[in-house]
Amino acid sequence: MVSEGRLDVVVADDHAPTRASVRRALEGGGCTVVGEAASADGAVALVTEHRPDVALLDIQMPGSGIRAAQAIGQTAPETAVVMLTHSTADGDLFDSLRAGAAGYLLKDADPHTLADALRGVLAGEAAMPPRLVARILDEFRAPAKRRFWRDSPAAGRLSAREWEVMQLLGEGLSTEEVAARLFLSPTTVRVHVSAVLRKLRVTDRDSALRVLRGE
Repeated sequence: MVSEGRLDVVVADDHAPTRASVRRALEGGGCTVVGEAASADGAVALVTEHRPDVALLDIQMPGSGIRAAQAIGQTAPETAVVMLTHSTADGDLFDSLRAGAAGYLLKDADPHTLADALRGVLAGEAAMPPRLVARILDEFRAPAKRRFWRDSPAAGRLSAREWEVMQLLGEGLSTEEVAARLFLSPTTVRVHVSAVLRKLRVTDRDSALRVLRGE
């Protein structure tokens, strides 16, 4: 764990030259790379073994960095997860945050800032380019995406997973897209929707969404 400014870090990326470059940047910034992985499963295994301060994950590696982030949050919640990626896509950004990532860094950033960015995460700071922070603010300000009141009587009848499913459906995602986002099967998503319909005493998902929005 953190000692005199040094961080233990696991680096996961399926591109070996990228891992080498990241290692150099981190070690030059006073961090210790305790392990390297080329896949999501490898990253989770290394984090479970070493319990580092930070897991630095590529999104597109085999097995999905987002899936690894979710698994690390469950098996090693004391390890902060930070994504390091080329992707500026909204879907990757929001999926990473939903999976528990504490930061989202781009690979084209100055490598000399990487170690300090990870220290900032452990100090409670947001590790994210300003343009992506603006993207998140825009998402929550968008009037077209009316969100549910989590403390409403209707919402209180739902489980946490049912709530997640309905929130994503309310954002316009299809059953298949919700399944991919939450790492579920489409059949499981449909089972959750059916349970919501019963709890809210409505006959279709559109009616359920209206109830949850207080319409």
